[in-house]
Amino acid sequence: MLLAFDVGNTNIVLGVFKEGKLIESWRLETDNNKSADEYGMVINQLFTYVGLDTKEVKDVIISTVVPSVLYTLQHLSMKYFNKRAIVIGPGIKTGLIIKYDNPKQVGADRIVNAVAAYAKYGGPLVIIDFGTATTFCAISENAEYLGGTIAPGVKIASDALFEKTAKLPKVELEEPGHVICKNTIESMQSGLVYGHMGMVEYIAKKMKKEVEAASKTGKAATVVATGGLATLIEQGIDCIDHVDKMLTLEGLELIYEKNKGHKSK
Repeated sequence: MLLAFDVGNTNIVLGVFKEGKLIESWRLETDNNKSADEYGMVINQLFTYVGLDTKEVKDVIISTVVPSVLYTLQHLSMKYFNKRAIVIGPGIKTGLIIKYDNPKQVGADRIVNAVAAYAKYGGPLVIIDFGTATTFCAISENAEYLGGTIAPGVKIASDALFEKTAKLPKVELEEPGHVICKNTIESMQSGLVYGHMGMVEYIAKKMKKEVEAASKTGKAATVVATGGLATLIEQGIDCIDHVDKMLTLEGLELIYEKNKGHKSK
């Protein structure tokens, strides 16, 4: 089995693959203060709960945008699975041509999403990841990572309203059903959710036009969304073609297949 870690600023999503198929996945809170032993015990409990044996894990692969957690998970991999983890970064084969000014600046999660989306849907693509930040990535029909956009995620906006104002409360991120609201809670939900929908639709449509203009074939770009809040935002806009919650984990498995035997230092 393959154990894959997708480490974001807010959550760690981990999945178990057997013969190339995702058989289990879980979501944990990202905690910089947790030790390898603490994460190891949680993973042991998760495996036991669903009847899996940690001894069957043959390899570990990690994608992270949180450097402080990387050492912890590498240590966990060695101690609990006796495996040196494959880490997404320079030197890893992805099959993509990175057109960023500095390819090292592209987040690991964005690369992994692009690999999975291109394999599943072909190009050209616009990929939207609703994480702590909402990221937009443009991929050509020739598997070129053209670049993208990074915007504050809806949860960041919600936290900022609560932390930077004297009276506004924390609110649940859900649609109030209308934009003319008669109380503070719904007014905030309206601004947060519908405002994010508007931002996403504008950027996605503009990026789609730019990708298609750069295409030699003029083929329409497919818009793929992933991340925890993808379903909520997708309900109110019409620019998204597919919502694919497991995109990042599937990308990790695809990259693993390209890099078997490559062990990161």
